[in-house]
Amino acid sequence: MRRLILLLATLCLPPIHAELPPSAYERMQKAATEAVDIEVLRVDIEPGETAGSQNIHLTALVNKATRTANVKEGDLIKIDYTVTGHEKGWAGPGEIPILEEKQKTIAYLVKNPSANSFHPAAGAMSFRNF
Repeated sequence: MRRLILLLATLCLPPIHAELPPSAYERMQKAATEAVDIEVLRVDIEPGETAGSQNIHLTALVNKATRTANVKEGDLIKIDYTVTGHEKGWAGPGEIPILEEKQKTIAYLVKNPSANSFHPAAGAMSFRNF
């Protein structure tokens, strides 16, 4: 009987999400094909496919290319990603921040093979260093 109650309780639990350890973000930053300093020139936000999600489209100027396979200083690049609003108290991986126009930052990116754009390569730490 105890096993049945334990099994039912386990099946009724919501999925569990956890924040990633700093070492995971560091690995993702090191694996990014692009590590560039950018200045955000334009930010476009549109509703996402799911409730509370937003599709983010950035146009940015590359000020410095530290590590790159695809871009050089002076290039204009597009960065696309989706953010999802979570309820207060939600525990899980950090959300990629929505950058603002004129913001200057590091960007850890990966080329999107199906589009002429990039996407963040290191989750919540895609636009900042440790």
